[in-house]
Amino acid sequence: MSKRYLDCTASEIQKMTGRELTEAIAGSEGRILVCETIGAVRPMLGDVTNAEFVSAMGADMIILNLFDVNAPVIQGLPDVPQEDMIREVKRLTGRAVGINLEPLEADSVSAVETNGEWNLTSGRAATVENARKAIEMGIDFIVLTGNPGVGVTNSAIIHTLRRYREEFGDRIMLIAGKMHAAGILAESGENIITEEDARAFAGAGADVILMPAPGTVPGITMEYIRGLVSSVHKLGRLTLTAVGTSQEGADAATIREIALMCKMTGTDLHHLGDSGYVGMALPENILEYGKVIRGVRHTYHRMASSINR
Repeated sequence: MSKRYLDCTASEIQKMTGRELTEAIAGSEGRILVCETIGAVRPMLGDVTNAEFVSAMGADMIILNLFDVNAPVIQGLPDVPQEDMIREVKRLTGRAVGINLEPLEADSVSAVETNGEWNLTSGRAATVENARKAIEMGIDFIVLTGNPGVGVTNSAIIHTLRRYREEFGDRIMLIAGKMHAAGILAESGENIITEEDARAFAGAGADVILMPAPGTVPGITMEYIRGLVSSVHKLGRLTLTAVGTSQEGADAATIREIALMCKMTGTDLHHLGDSGYVGMALPENILEYGKVIRGVRHTYHRMASSINR
């Protein structure tokens, strides 16, 4: 019998395989909050990493966005060797930690131009070599997705999933999908993810299918995502609904509405992006989102589990 993630200690989380982590999340029945942070920017609290800050506000899992495995940077972290950075984040937060890697395919380019900070670097590309480096650094899961304007397609995600699953087996949990079009306008709105895409992701080896949260992308309604979540669950996979359109910096009332809609879809994981102020969601929105999906008692318990470390 597996223990639900909500009740796991930091030492138990650190020992989990990808399969065990997936089972622990499933047992938590839709009460897990995942927050993205950017380590390369100055932390909101100066010498405290944004990863620690989001954990203290109730985040259960952390995604490091724009993390380059060839040139890793996490500002606010104690002085540790680069190869130990992720393990140090895990030690300080007691959370499962993952990174985004971005798969590209030949002849596929972004149809939009965005800020240069999103430009893909060699250490963020979804290659087998980069995934292996990340695993050696201690990551618990990989998210195959695309930042704004990078040009990531669903077919590239599917191809990479197959390669990763063949190469790494169940050592890590794989999350796959897009929060927005990522520069591919043919895959915008409801075409960001369809039932066919979800089946393909699952068939290629994804443990968790990522999809936009209701109300975050034009045309993405609660009913539409509810149908996708139901389909994914029938395939024996989990889902993550993502707020990756800078609405993690919206007012608290908007966040509460999105959180409740996501809860009604039946999703297993709830995500807040990194565009609140700089490099993380607004702290108050992390707190409010957690209170909506699991109430005050469990939210403050999660906060205390980080602060008391």
